[in-house]
Amino acid sequence: MRVIVVCGAGASSTFVVHRLRRAAAERGIALEARAVSESVLRAELADADVLLVGAHLEPALDAVRALAAEAGVPLAVLPETAATDDGATTLDLARSLAGAGS
Repeated sequence: MRVIVVCGAGASSTFVVHRLRRAAAERGIALEARAVSESVLRAELADADVLLVGAHLEPALDAVRALAAEAGVPLAVLPETAATDDGATTLDLARSLAGAGS
């Protein structure tokens, strides 16, 4: 499963990606996760399975949703706690969007 995490500058999304990878490894789940900025999102969506969006991107959410829809990639807005939790909740969210269950 390929997961893209997007935020404005990439700092908080990097923390989310590290925790997401760790949670997947602990469960033995194959996962490729990347943190990207909004400016390169269109190119990154080409082979993504899931798009997770930082909550602080609310002002740009309509544009991000349009890009995701164009690419056929399901999208969810991350909860504010995603950058500080252990990654398990974010992994469950991503798997649910991808149709893989928990």
